[in-house]
Amino acid sequence: MTHANPQLPGAAGFFVRGGNAAGERKVSAIAAQEPRLNDQITVRECRLINYDGTQMGIFPLAQAKRIAADEDLDLVEIAPMADPPVCRIMDYGKFKYDQAIKAKQARKNQSKIETKEMKFRPKIDVGDYTTKKKHVLRFLEAGNKVKITIMFRGREMAHPEQGLTILERLADDLKDVAVIESQPKMEGRNMHMLIAPLPSAMAAKKKKKNDGKKEAEGKDTDNA
Repeated sequence: MTHANPQLPGAAGFFVRGGNAAGERKVSAIAAQEPRLNDQITVRECRLINYDGTQMGIFPLAQAKRIAADEDLDLVEIAPMADPPVCRIMDYGKFKYDQAIKAKQARKNQSKIETKEMKFRPKIDVGDYTTKKKHVLRFLEAGNKVKITIMFRGREMAHPEQGLTILERLADDLKDVAVIESQPKMEGRNMHMLIAPLPSAMAAKKKKKNDGKKEAEGKDTDNA
């Protein structure tokens, strides 16, 4: 299990921070600081998400901690402004390390990269999600960064975890070809995250393309 240091810089991921001294339940920023882990979490109960993404329901905090401890994993508060707050079971140290490595790789490939944008709604249906994901994948394969925007309306603002779920699902679906370069954050009624193509994925695609050209040239030579 990870022992969090609140003075460390924020890690790439899906973590909501915010609120004011009066305790207003609104989201002002995401991932601006380290999320609270394990014994740092002080809420009475939380909505629990398992390490595999399964929605487990609402649990008393003590029980949620026990479940995480039994798996030798961390309990991470990913949406403290939600009601009840949302916590996820994960290996937080490994998560931070993996994201740091991917972000470092992405920074090496930043020259001449265009940024595209794809907008999602927090209650998007499966068909629209699949279509938009294909567009995002096409942008990444072209070597572009993609700004993912979750647009909230009205009462949807009270449930930022729905937007985080979409971002987390998309990041997981694209984990083999993309990395989170800019952590999710709220701007007005929108939640944004920036992803970039993985250099290793770009190199593999370029190699495949070059191999295809060589094969075609070989066939032309044989037919000459």
